[in-house]
Amino acid sequence: MIKRPLITAMVLSLSVVAGPAMANELMERASNTFEPIPKYPPVIDGNELTQAKVDLGKMLFFEPRLSSSHLISCNTCHNVGLGGDDELSVSIGHGWQKGPRNSPTVFNAVFNAAQFWDGRAADLAEQAKGPVQAGVEMSSTPARVEETLKSMPEYIARFEDAFPTQEAPVTFDNMAVAIEAYEATLITPDAPFDKFLRGNEGALNDKEQEGLALFMDRGCTACHSGMNLGGQSYWPFGLVSRPGGDILPEGDKGRFAITETASDEYVFRAAPLRNIELTAPYFHSGAVWSLEEAVSVMATAQLGTELKDGEVQSIVAFLKTLTGEVPEVRYPQLPPSTANTPRPVDMVP
Repeated sequence: MIKRPLITAMVLSLSVVAGPAMANELMERASNTFEPIPKYPPVIDGNELTQAKVDLGKMLFFEPRLSSSHLISCNTCHNVGLGGDDELSVSIGHGWQKGPRNSPTVFNAVFNAAQFWDGRAADLAEQAKGPVQAGVEMSSTPARVEETLKSMPEYIARFEDAFPTQEAPVTFDNMAVAIEAYEATLITPDAPFDKFLRGNEGALNDKEQEGLALFMDRGCTACHSGMNLGGQSYWPFGLVSRPGGDILPEGDKGRFAITETASDEYVFRAAPLRNIELTAPYFHSGAVWSLEEAVSVMATAQLGTELKDGEVQSIVAFLKTLTGEVPEVRYPQLPPSTANTPRPVDMVP
């Protein structure tokens, strides 16, 4: 009668010993594949992050008068209170038009190799110019943006402070550079997974560690690795099995529109997975609202495998450990328009 509790005690003892050992092994494997988000913004080549430039960029990020309607700002589609996106399948732009793709999060975007789902912008400064000029988004022009900013004395002074070596600093290009400087500060460090990578084995519970192991063992890291767990490479959506048209619309051929190379049809940038629980709906089409469904779709389409419900739940548990400390953002006070500020264009089509 005393053997059962003794054996049970021995098993429990072995479990306690094996647990940390397995966690350390998993931590070592993960450290070879992933990197933690740094606690401070990165250095950007050619764009020194001075306080004056970051402050100006923040104002411009929230400035709706960069749009011809005076209604749409960068924050409209990349809402810093909603995970850095807008929680819509596709964004709504000028004239209440629907955009072609789901809005990616602005958080940690500075760590992506390129911007947009098709990677057509090399950096955040180049990316900032696109929506301002797109007819379906902010529907403005470089000339109108410069005229608008030059009409307000406070903006002139702030551009002079941010770009002190330039004689005429209020330019469309400098607008984009300042926005890039601010967006580089929108990082989310200290996620539980970051703490795990830095050596805190207790930062992930057993289910989350199981999900991490599955994530690596099943091949998810082929597309989702590095600091942002994605955002670095391009892959066909439907590498093994192409999803239906509701998830992968036939009319959007991804990078093919940029490269005009047949092999780039339906190729998109691998989505970065940082803060993924905050950024539904998922995929470039914004067709999937459940993280569990998104994991299952990826398993079938990209890996050619069917995951069991428990495996899906464990992977989702791991993905939720990628949610970092979202920066607290105080809405900036913007300067008033003047008699010389271009009047808004009516959005009614």
